[in-house]
Amino acid sequence: MTAMKIIKGSRKRTEADRSRLRDTVSEIIDNVMKNGDYALMEYNMKFDDCRRDALRISREEIDAAYAKVSEAELEDIKKAAANIRAFAEAQRKTVGELRDFSPSEGIRLGHRAIPVDSCCCYVPGGGYPLYSTALMLGIPAKAAGVRRITACSPVIKGSTEIHPKTLVAMDVAGIDEIYAVGGAQAIAAFSYGTEQIRPVSLIVGPGNSFVTEAKRQCYGKVGIDFVAGPSEVLVIADGQADPEIIAADLLAQSEHDREAKGLVVTTDERLGYAIEEAVKAQLPTLDTEEIAAASWEAYGEILLAESLEEAVEYANEYAPEHLEINVEESRIDDVVAALRNYGSLFIGGNTAEVFGDYASGTNHTLPTLGAARYTGGVWVGTFLKICTYQTMTTEAMMGIAPLVSGLARGEGLTGHARAAEIRMEKNGGKV
Repeated sequence: MTAMKIIKGSRKRTEADRSRLRDTVSEIIDNVMKNGDYALMEYNMKFDDCRRDALRISREEIDAAYAKVSEAELEDIKKAAANIRAFAEAQRKTVGELRDFSPSEGIRLGHRAIPVDSCCCYVPGGGYPLYSTALMLGIPAKAAGVRRITACSPVIKGSTEIHPKTLVAMDVAGIDEIYAVGGAQAIAAFSYGTEQIRPVSLIVGPGNSFVTEAKRQCYGKVGIDFVAGPSEVLVIADGQADPEIIAADLLAQSEHDREAKGLVVTTDERLGYAIEEAVKAQLPTLDTEEIAAASWEAYGEILLAESLEEAVEYANEYAPEHLEINVEESRIDDVVAALRNYGSLFIGGNTAEVFGDYASGTNHTLPTLGAARYTGGVWVGTFLKICTYQTMTTEAMMGIAPLVSGLARGEGLTGHARAAEIRMEKNGGKV
């Protein structure tokens, strides 16, 4: 693919950006493994000025959180939850059991979709209460049938409380256990266990670079959804697109954090420059202007493609977390059909990425930094294991054993061969 004209360039991420945290996170994990709850309480004090002995949130604290959330806010949370739940339950129905498949006479194969026993839903706190994430993680886990669903989130700085909207959303999502702890130390606790926290089988959810690195280092001891980096959106647009709408979508990503990325690939040069001007005009209207401006300055990018085909090729190579298609309606089907690598797709100018972030029903926990080349986002299937089984008759065993014996001896594994041959011998067969 030829190099595209750069209307607005960006800083390129390097491996060095991701490697600086490794030693720090490793120390945190080791500390939690050695010192358990004491380490967690120390980190709560250090990072959040939180003095709390009981890490688990009580039912009384959850009930008190409901009293701090308005009726309108609660209704919004429930409406979003209903859409997310409906989609998750529909997804669950697509993952069925395979029963009684027979590749040959007397052999019966199949698989079961078995939920993991337990999971932890990591819900970021930080500067904003991302309570929508509690819905996005807890609800599909519930739909999958996970028996023990836990969640954790940092407290409001200088307090002992998780944000009330986050607690309410966790409760609406059906989460069983909630803990006031965040950061890399939370990932370590749910991976290895402490006095107050039993380890889980799977950890899901987004977080800052410390959380992400901790998930990477703890993977193997615990399952994870994926290793995700800063949020990103790529917009494919032609001349009919509204520059102000695209600018708003770019800034919606940029305000996540200073590392977030907004990227446009357009076939219309005038649109590219109009988007750049629209971003500048809209930035001062945001309460998050400082963060959004820093993100856009460092990582915002506008590229000019010669054709939609070139734009699609670029998108497939980039494999973005969010991918918006804002092109002439007559071209939409062809563009969508050609796209292969993305976390979640938003088709047409009406379909804002933020709708998926909150309430349309699809999940907003998605792969970043090119991971969409090999995985999708969190869904019901994230919490399911596809486990195979088999059984066979004596006749079928006698038929397959010589084949397996020959293959095993061909690899030099005589123990494997004998496990097949002994069954033949005990049923009157000859090796």
